[in-house]
Amino acid sequence: MSENRVYETTYLVTPDLEAAAYDQIVAKFRQLLQDNGATITHQEVWGMQKLAYEIEGKGSAYYVLTEYTSSNQELVYKLEQEYTYDERIVRFLTVRLDKHAVAYNNKRKTKVKATAPAL
Repeated sequence: MSENRVYETTYLVTPDLEAAAYDQIVAKFRQLLQDNGATITHQEVWGMQKLAYEIEGKGSAYYVLTEYTSSNQELVYKLEQEYTYDERIVRFLTVRLDKHAVAYNNKRKTKVKATAPAL
């Protein structure tokens, strides 16, 4: 049995969609991860953000960050293949996190929770 690895994927969705479509896209990729045995440890939807430079003639994009663990090394390939097939995804990046990056992310997540407004 191989070890559990921690990954972080950020993807950008085209800005010309209805609000409900963004939720469907996030749910689609979340379900894809879960169906392939990944455990989602953290997900942040940053929403619409201005891009540093135009991509495909667009000046903004809808950002989603997902952190997950998986022992299935083929999962990243499957996930990125699905991002490539989905024409609504403008860009994506997946990185494997080492122990220092995981520690930094955990520290950052607690800081974000502490500064988040109460609902």
